[in-house]
Amino acid sequence: MTPASPVRQDSPAPILSPRQIALILFALAMGGFAIGTSEFVVMGLITDIARAMGVNEPAVGHVISAYALGVVVGAPALAILGARMSRRSLLLALMGFYAFGNLASALAPGYYTLMFARFVAGLPHGAYFGIAALVAARISPPEQRGAAVGRVMLGLSVALLVGNPLATWLGQTFGWRWAFGLVSLIALATVTMTARVLPPGMHAPRPDAMRELRDFNRKPVWLALGIGAIGFAGMFCVFSYLAPTLVHVTGVRESFIPFGLIAFGIGGILGTLGGGWLFDRLQFRAAAWILVWSAAILLLFPLAARSVWTVLPAVLAVGTMGALATVLQAHLMDVAKSAQTLAAASNHSAFNMANALGPWLGGMAITAGYGWTSTGVVGAITAVAGLLIYFWARSDAQRTRALAVVNEAE
Repeated sequence: MTPASPVRQDSPAPILSPRQIALILFALAMGGFAIGTSEFVVMGLITDIARAMGVNEPAVGHVISAYALGVVVGAPALAILGARMSRRSLLLALMGFYAFGNLASALAPGYYTLMFARFVAGLPHGAYFGIAALVAARISPPEQRGAAVGRVMLGLSVALLVGNPLATWLGQTFGWRWAFGLVSLIALATVTMTARVLPPGMHAPRPDAMRELRDFNRKPVWLALGIGAIGFAGMFCVFSYLAPTLVHVTGVRESFIPFGLIAFGIGGILGTLGGGWLFDRLQFRAAAWILVWSAAILLLFPLAARSVWTVLPAVLAVGTMGALATVLQAHLMDVAKSAQTLAAASNHSAFNMANALGPWLGGMAITAGYGWTSTGVVGAITAVAGLLIYFWARSDAQRTRALAVVNEAE
């Protein structure tokens, strides 16, 4: 009889002081800051890039989708390829590769090379966040897992508040290429700090590949990923075309765009912190409340976008939809069994499927003549679709628990 493939167990967790834990979470969040700045900077510079490349704004939306496709492909692939590496080494490698991808974006000579460079830059995105979330959860008390994951994701939200407006201003003032150059420098700084504060010993407990794939290929995992891929598309649908909406519908100058991005960033921070808080109290039920909230604010967005006094609160509210990312990231840790790394990374594949789907659906509606604010209605439809998937997941979980009770009784 052939012995089962061995499972590599976690090495003993290093004993860390509160200060060390705080520094590690800060370093991981810095990587999220670099990723968030890079992921969303095209949305703030969509008009500038369109003008420089000689294409229209919906075409630049395809550049956003190319990055998202890179995340979708890279997250599970790099999580599997890095299975034999320690989490520390993998985090350093992923962020180093991210610096390279953004440097390539800054040097891209044309539209199609920029699209390819953005695809390359997106490859390490999901795997980085997935591994970072697992590290954050491991060094934190069990009852604070949601909050710890939220602090890592906070880097992305702070990027929306600070990094994205700064990069947008830099791109508008000196040229859009400088924005990607800035991201490359932040990514290199993240590599340096992570190497200094994250100790060795962050090995992942990995089973054999077939067992991990079996645990990953289960309905609770796929339904959770489906909620993110569909239900989150509305946020990207609105945010991807926020800059031209502010200019053409609200009637403000392009110099006002960074204020819209700041409002979105404030909402993102509130959503990220609130998502961790909600999960620690409501667990998976938090996803339903966030999706209901999302549908409501997206339906109101077309009306709010008509006035400068209402558009900023509406954009802030759209930003709070980011709470869904934290909730689903923590939920996957509960349902993925031994496929923790693959599921955590794939969560970001799902959200970047939403990042690809949202701009695509919004671009179709705009091109069809429904106007820039049609993105709110399209986004609300995707939020409702995500809510339906949530109820499917809840029903399936209840059925599974009932069947387990029956089997135990027999």
